[in-house]
Amino acid sequence: MRPDEDWLAITERNARSVQTFIGWIFWDPGAEARYKALGLPAGGYIAGRGAPLLAAGGDAVAAAFVSIAPSIIRAVVARANELAPPTAWATARDEAVVEGLRTAIPDSIPAIEEMAPWLWEAVAACPTDGRVLAAAQIGWPRPTEPLLSAWHAVNCLREYRGDTHWAVVVSEGLGASEASILHNAWVGYESDWIPRSRLLTDEEIATGWANLERRGLAAHRTVTDTGLALRQRIEDRTNELSTVMWEAVGGARARQFADVLEPPCTVLLRRVDETAGDHYQPASRIHQAGYGSAAHPRA
Repeated sequence: MRPDEDWLAITERNARSVQTFIGWIFWDPGAEARYKALGLPAGGYIAGRGAPLLAAGGDAVAAAFVSIAPSIIRAVVARANELAPPTAWATARDEAVVEGLRTAIPDSIPAIEEMAPWLWEAVAACPTDGRVLAAAQIGWPRPTEPLLSAWHAVNCLREYRGDTHWAVVVSEGLGASEASILHNAWVGYESDWIPRSRLLTDEEIATGWANLERRGLAAHRTVTDTGLALRQRIEDRTNELSTVMWEAVGGARARQFADVLEPPCTVLLRRVDETAGDHYQPASRIHQAGYGSAAHPRA
C-alpha cells in the first residue's frame, strides 16, 4: 500500500461506479416483471433492496431508506410480506441482476468476476456499528456464483456508504425532505425534482423548505450558499468515513475497480436513462450545475 495515496479522491471517484453498478437494477424491466409475477405491480424495488429487513416491518425499512416517502415504503413492505417470504424478493432481484448484466455488459463479466474475492475483503473492513441496512446485507447469505458474488459485495459497499451518508445527514439535523432539497440544489436539478422523485408530498416538501429557511439554509424557496456548503460538507464527511473500504484492499485494487467498472457503468447508466430518466441516480452523474459548477466550485 502506497502511503501517498489520495484516499479521498479514490473514494469519491469509485463511489459513482459503486452506485451505478447497483442502482440500474432499481428500474430494470426484468426485475419489475419478476416483482409483478410475485404480486407487486409497483414498488418491487423496495422489497428487493430491503429484503433482509422485511421481517422487521415497514417502519424499519423506512428508517433505513430515509429519503423515500415512509407511507409508500410501509404499504409496499406490508403487501410484500403478505405475498412472499423475503428470500423470494431477493431471488427475483438476483435473477434480474445476472440476466441484465450478462445482456448489457457481457465483455466486462470476466474482469468483474475476478474481483469478487477481494471485494469481500473491502466489505469485511467496513464497520457496521450504527449501519443497519449494510449489516443486514452483509449478513445475508452470500452467493457462490462469481458474478452475483461480486455484485453482492458491491451492494454491501453501497449500503455501507448509504448508511454512513444518512448518519451524517441526521447528525446535521436534517430529515428526508430537507436533505432531498439540499441535494437537488447541489446537483443543479430543477426545483423540487429530487424530493418529488422520492414521492414526498407537497406538504412534506413545504415543511422541508420552511425548516431550511429557519436555519438560513434557504430563502424564498432557493437554497443559499450556506445550504450548498453544508451539503458539500456532508459529502466530504461521507467520503472521509468511506475510505476504509479502499484502504483495506490498497490503491492498486482500488484503481483496478475504477478501470474495470467505469466503462460498463457508462452502459448501465444509459439503461437508467432509458428505463427511468436522465435525472435518476444523481450519485452516478458528474454534474455541470449546482455546487459543482463554476459559480459554486466544490471545496
